[in-house]
Amino acid sequence: MNENVIVILAAGASSRMQKPKQLLLYQDEPLLTHTIKEAHQSLMPVIVVLGANADSIKVKIRSIEEEMVINEEWESGIASSIKAGLEKALANFKEMQNCLFAVCDQPYISSNLFRELVDQKKKSGKKIVACSYADTLGTPCLFDKKYFDELLKLEGDHGAKSILQKYRNDVASVDFEKGKIDVDTKKDYEELLKNQNL
Repeated sequence: MNENVIVILAAGASSRMQKPKQLLLYQDEPLLTHTIKEAHQSLMPVIVVLGANADSIKVKIRSIEEEMVINEEWESGIASSIKAGLEKALANFKEMQNCLFAVCDQPYISSNLFRELVDQKKKSGKKIVACSYADTLGTPCLFDKKYFDELLKLEGDHGAKSILQKYRNDVASVDFEKGKIDVDTKKDYEELLKNQNL
């Protein structure tokens, strides 16, 4: 039974980086490959949502078997990628109870973190579990099927954070302090490379 499915959102154009951050090398592999590997190691099915630069990204990560979906509407904002990934997951895994969303620019993401989100849902009884870092709640995050319809109604550049805020009483969290480290700019990437050898 594939009750838990991970959707990796990797459709953005990386405009601030000026090249696809999905393919930035970290510890000798692209950031997206790292995220996919950790997701697979959690023993949950994986869906990868691509959009901008999809062809060049697919070539670089072709050695890994996963389900991909191309979001042709990626320019409209992250909501379209959430919708594309969730629809693909629902089509492929009819028994899905929880959908976990991750992004590819958090280099410290781990298989243990994905499992922790599922465990925390069981422990807390809450239907949403998000990661806690830098005084906020964010990705990776888990949504029970109760919220799938709400996720499918998101529009534009509004991610799932609006749902976290709307249903705050139904949200549990897990600590992921290094979640505040993401790679949006060249400076972020330089800092990451500098720290990986410490």
